[in-house]
Amino acid sequence: MESRKVQTVGNGTYTVSLPKEWAESQGVASGDTVTLHDHIDGVLAVQTGNGDDCDPPVARIESADPAVIERALRAAYAAGAREVTLERDEPLTPAQRRVVERVARNRVGMSVAAESGTATTVQIMLDSAEVSVSQSLRQLAFTVRSIHGDAVEALAAPPDSSPIGSRDGQVDRLASMIDRSVSRGMADLGEVDALGTTRPELFESWTAMRELCRFRDAAADIGDAAASLDAPPSDGRLETCRDVGAAVREVVSDGVSVALGDDGADVARGAIGDLSRARDEIDALDRDLDDAGEGAAALRRVSRALRRTAECGGDVAEIGLRRAIRCREPIRDREPSRTEQ
Repeated sequence: MESRKVQTVGNGTYTVSLPKEWAESQGVASGDTVTLHDHIDGVLAVQTGNGDDCDPPVARIESADPAVIERALRAAYAAGAREVTLERDEPLTPAQRRVVERVARNRVGMSVAAESGTATTVQIMLDSAEVSVSQSLRQLAFTVRSIHGDAVEALAAPPDSSPIGSRDGQVDRLASMIDRSVSRGMADLGEVDALGTTRPELFESWTAMRELCRFRDAAADIGDAAASLDAPPSDGRLETCRDVGAAVREVVSDGVSVALGDDGADVARGAIGDLSRARDEIDALDRDLDDAGEGAAALRRVSRALRRTAECGGDVAEIGLRRAIRCREPIRDREPSRTEQ
């Protein structure tokens, strides 16, 4: 990095000279035209040529392995590709077709555009100007909290299967759209402007998205453990699980709210205090289960999953603190509630 002085020319225009080494490495000479991008996060970028390097990539898949096709399609979507072509010597097998349809169904804006005997083209029509990363993150947080709440409540009446249901696909759709938006924003600053955000905000949203997906996975474990119970836990243990679950979901809600700038550092600080009390309740539940004898294995699994969701909630709250610090907010001790006083 180097500093250069801003100067003025006769008509009052401000000028800054380009570093000679950079200009030569980019093939820029006197008389050439460059493009200036003024971004909302204070960055003025100089782009040479016509910007083809920032165009969304076109991907080609030549594998016949359904597992490879699935991962490649997911990776192409996340990388910001606008089109994916599956090339082969014969028509898609039923297994390959199911993979393509499943991935497309769980990705916003992704669909099969054309198909022949030797190629299938999948297009991704997703306009960044119509995408709201913050709203997608709010919906994701709401969905995973709903999954978590139903999983904990399933302990009261053990179901035959996990209570997650189709909402798992909704989590994947929202998470993959955030992933794609952030990837495109890292590759092209014009995408950042189209999304109406800044690069630090994008990264914080991406980090929160990853933690929310981990939260969903732990909630699914609670649901699976509930389905394995022969009978509901005792009233005291069930009430502890409900209390911890409610506290953890509130921590997640507050953390996302602060990470998106809806609330300030005090809310994130309060969420961390609530999380500490939830951990104490989980510790007490573990001690109680040590004396439970046979039949406590499934409840220990519930306890471990609750602890994992608590840790994920704490990580989300920390992301909120990160944003607060970046915005120069002071981090204070939480004011005790009237009940605590």
